[in-house]
Amino acid sequence: MKMPLRLLRFAPYALLLLFLVAFAAPKPKLKKTSITKSLTVGIPEGFTALPDDGIAAKYPAPRKPLAVFTNPSGRVDFSVAQKPSTFTSKDYGILLKIYKASIQNAYTKVDFLAEDIRTINKRDFVVLEFVSSVADTRRGGNLAPIRRYQLVQYAIEGDQLIVFTFNCPAEEQVQWQPTAQAMMKSIALK
Repeated sequence: MKMPLRLLRFAPYALLLLFLVAFAAPKPKLKKTSITKSLTVGIPEGFTALPDDGIAAKYPAPRKPLAVFTNPSGRVDFSVAQKPSTFTSKDYGILLKIYKASIQNAYTKVDFLAEDIRTINKRDFVVLEFVSSVADTRRGGNLAPIRRYQLVQYAIEGDQLIVFTFNCPAEEQVQWQPTAQAMMKSIALK
């Protein structure tokens, strides 16, 4: 009689474990995609590469990103950009401070979720994960702040800085954060 009572004591824990396993988020399905000869990234199913004119319209800048992928609604983007840099891979601690300050200056409010240097596929990256807000600061402005979830990784490759950016509306963070993190972990620089 004592044995069944002991088992009943653990039943709530077993049910909780089964519940958590049953409703755990499925792993995002990523397709290995070549960005350059020496760079591959896992891109989610359904994302498509923007053509050059689409990139120019969405990301107007003197230096066009290497690639931009977007989801079917166009609300979620992943981009890869490259620019010359005088920094080396020994400067990641400095890069972390510089880019964190730059991000803080670019937005009205920034809530950092992660800010560190991580090794992914035998390569170090500066990682900044945050939710940004841009408020309408015009006199008499009454628009709601624009909030975005962003995960950005930086890597030095030779004399180039490579920037990987995932962004989506902040209200979709819970849905897209696991995908963003999986994509960033899939980056392979040869």
